[in-house]
Amino acid sequence: QVQLVESGGGLVQPGGSLRLSCAASQSISSFKYMYWYRQRPGKEREMVAISSAWGHTNYPDSVRGRFTIARDDAKNTVSLEMKNLTPEDTAVYYCKAERDSEGYWGPGTQVTVSS
Repeated sequence: QVQLVESGGGLVQPGGSLRLSCAASQSISSFKYMYWYRQRPGKEREMVAISSAWGHTNYPDSVRGRFTIARDDAKNTVSLEMKNLTPEDTAVYYCKAERDSEGYWGPGTQVTVSS
């Protein structure tokens, strides 16, 4: 079982940038997919970025062009670069590792976008 720990959250002004990082307790090379999800206040958890083991990435329209996911299998980390943040990006951000039918979540990191 892999442990995931997110870091890098905090308070940022609208228009600002933030970089989140997710560190895994073991190799992530066997995980087909690494994700970033977020849960905004009063909303369901939603996927904001996916990275496959073969290098494919995808994003929903709400963040495409502003968010960038990068997995580093050598360091067992996955990051999420976020730019041009708006108050609507305020959420708890979660990292998820998935292989076959197994899915593992980190505890999340809070991102607050506010002036």
